[in-house]
Amino acid sequence: MKRTEPKLIGSILEEFFSRPYVARKIAEGKVPQYWREIVGERIAAMTTYCRLEGVILYIGISSGVARQEIFYRRDELAQRINKRAGHDIVRSIVVK
Repeated sequence: MKRTEPKLIGSILEEFFSRPYVARKIAEGKVPQYWREIVGERIAAMTTYCRLEGVILYIGISSGVARQEIFYRRDELAQRINKRAGHDIVRSIVVK
């Protein structure tokens, strides 16, 4: 058996987490965090659920006024989430 150069666990993990599929899945898991950062604490407090299914982000807002504002800004918000994530993970936002 031939031995290769030893690798540090940190470099192996860094290589694994930088793979496109893995990095995208990690970004998908952070969508609720990105939502809170982008819309702010006030709207985040009114958010009843934030669920990503495929490329559609479903958002529940308890306030009618806030819901309407988010509805009109949904394309901009999707772009900002994608920019923050570094991947195109949200194509559309459905506000309920």
